[in-house]
Amino acid sequence: MKTILVDDDPVMHLIMRKMLAKFPALQVAGTFSDAASADAFLSEREDIELAFVDISMPGKDGMSFASGLERAGSKMQVVFVTSHKHFALEAFELSALDYLVKPVTQERLERTVHRALAGRSAVRSSGSGEATDTAVLRPEDTVRITTLGDFSIRTEAGRVKWISGKSAELFAYLLMHRGDRISRARLVAAIFGGMTQSNAEKYLNTAIYQLRKSLEPLGLREAVRSENDGYALELPHAVVDYQVFEEQAGELDAAERLQPSEADKFLKTERLYTGDLFGNKAYVWAIHETERLSKCYAEFVKSLAQSLLELRMLDAGSKLLFKLHERDPLDESVVSLLMEYRWRMGDKKGLTAQYTDYVRLLNKELGIRPSRELLMQYDTLVSRPQGDE
Repeated sequence: MKTILVDDDPVMHLIMRKMLAKFPALQVAGTFSDAASADAFLSEREDIELAFVDISMPGKDGMSFASGLERAGSKMQVVFVTSHKHFALEAFELSALDYLVKPVTQERLERTVHRALAGRSAVRSSGSGEATDTAVLRPEDTVRITTLGDFSIRTEAGRVKWISGKSAELFAYLLMHRGDRISRARLVAAIFGGMTQSNAEKYLNTAIYQLRKSLEPLGLREAVRSENDGYALELPHAVVDYQVFEEQAGELDAAERLQPSEADKFLKTERLYTGDLFGNKAYVWAIHETERLSKCYAEFVKSLAQSLLELRMLDAGSKLLFKLHERDPLDESVVSLLMEYRWRMGDKKGLTAQYTDYVRLLNKELGIRPSRELLMQYDTLVSRPQGDE
């Protein structure tokens, strides 16, 4: 996949080139310090499939650059790389593939690249080469729905471009109840709560219309079916990332013991969880499901990390634990596993620091002490010779 870098900071060119060089499937075809130069390059090239674009640049900024590509019907995927988190919502309205905040980590970039490679194929319309307004979903087309850390719908023909935020939210709600008829009254209460009944009904009608128009270019209009004063989403063969994650995570629960040959498989499963449900959209009605999936992720990672420590795959196991610890520094079970990791590494100084830091944090945040079990584990580990299991 050929890609370009657009950033007014030459240092970022060097950093991104070095990081992207670790992905054999990618080839950096050009680097540009301004959007105008990138536009000129793209006018003569049709083989560029991916662009990493800074937002704040002199002259034409990254948002304007991406907006111009969209108006021109370009199927090139755009990833924003910026220091400004507050542009995220606007970026996703422009159908950006992803939004990376500097400094970019190799792990976070890896997830973006995987997402780009999964959505790389775009169908060019026949004849004049201009896109048509309506497509027909073919049986062989796969609908891929991303909900973890982002929210997008893709087929081989491209990505859904939402007409409005409410149309996207409506699809998200129907997706979480896929196949079930959801009454208009329930949709009004969940998505348009706080409005007068008459206004809410009007907004729902508008959102349904906008949703179908958003889905139409990819041949998905009929997926939203009207049924007995309600609506249902029919996408029986869609691949939804949170469901794939749950299914694969469940395989670890079902296994009696992790085999060394399976470690890479489950590490890839962990990477499927690129963020919480619907990313920074954080729909109020999805809070309980968001928390459930977050807990499912945490339990899966703890189980996987424990298995990796037992297999003496300490580096892989510790990376997972540090990631979990960053998500929730108050999770005692994670601290317990990190203490075990420190002991296995022969790092008793680090073990003590891990425990004492946790004691201070608990006292500061909650005014309590750690459990008796953790204290006993600490005493046991500091007095046990390393390797004595």
